Amino acid sequence: MNDAVVDMQIAEEDALRADLYDFLSALLSGPPDQNLLSRASNLTGDDSDLGRAVSTLSRVGRAINTKTAEREFNALFIGLARGELMPYASYYLTGFLNEKPLAILRGDMAALRITRAPNVYEPEDNIASLLEMMAGMIRGRFGEPVELSKQKDFFFKHLAPWAEHFFSDLEGAQNSVFYAPVGTVGKAFLEIEIQAFRMGAG
Repeated sequence: MNDAVVDMQIAEEDALRADLYDFLSALLSGPPDQNLLSRASNLTGDDSDLGRAVSTLSRVGRAINTKTAEREFNALFIGLARGELMPYASYYLTGFLNEKPLAILRGDMAALRITRAPNVYEPEDNIASLLEMMAGMIRGRFGEPVELSKQKDFFFKHLAPWAEHFFSDLEGAQNSVFYAPVGTVGKAFLEIEIQAFRMGAG
């Protein structure tokens, strides 16, 4: 996605939300490089569900190298014909790629002035792009920061119907080692977002 050069000033709790959306997006957009693995291994968690998942991800991140992580990513998402998982809204919601959920998303992206970057060829409804869009809306990368009610609408329209299912599948995938706790972190974070949106956004 195309981002503005400078993020807008936003509340600390929103910055933390955006950071986690961005972090998960980076982990799911391609094999992690050493910098991303280092970021994962340096995380610390608390005794909440999300905190425990973060601690597990940190521990696994310290035990894996980039070559192993790349092999795992490729087995999960690329494969010889296809990966073990298909991380697209259209696939999870209809069983096929490039279906109505993608068309609806493109319309909503246009309304929010979100455009696909010219060097990105994945359908826009892949999980990494949707997480990146959420971070961009929070931070104001596509103009002004998007108000909470519109973030909520986008989230419940394009992520809530399928993303928790995807993260559960990632937790339990045959080829998931490093990515199993990524799935746990993603699922726990989305559960927090769902509850927060229901309580705080009109």
